[in-house]
Amino acid sequence: MRISKDRVHHMAESVVAHLQQDGQLDVTGDRKAFVESLEQVITTELSIEDVLNAEVRQMLKAYEKQIEQGQVDYQRMFTMIKTKLVRERGIIL
Repeated sequence: MRISKDRVHHMAESVVAHLQQDGQLDVTGDRKAFVESLEQVITTELSIEDVLNAEVRQMLKAYEKQIEQGQVDYQRMFTMIKTKLVRERGIIL
């Protein structure tokens, strides 16, 4: 994940504060627990691309020889495979 935990915490706090200010959210329970839950959701969503990138790198290992020989452009293949998986899985990045 490219964003620090502190930044994710700040984002979650900010979202909750703004929604409460606008009257769109009323936290009846423990606010801290709610913010922590939101942090987890944000972290999970942000890690989806990291997991996808790791999967694409794993798939490209099958083409390692062709890449080393210059027959296949790694970056181009990476982008093509990633785009295909995003489309197939309906992922929004």
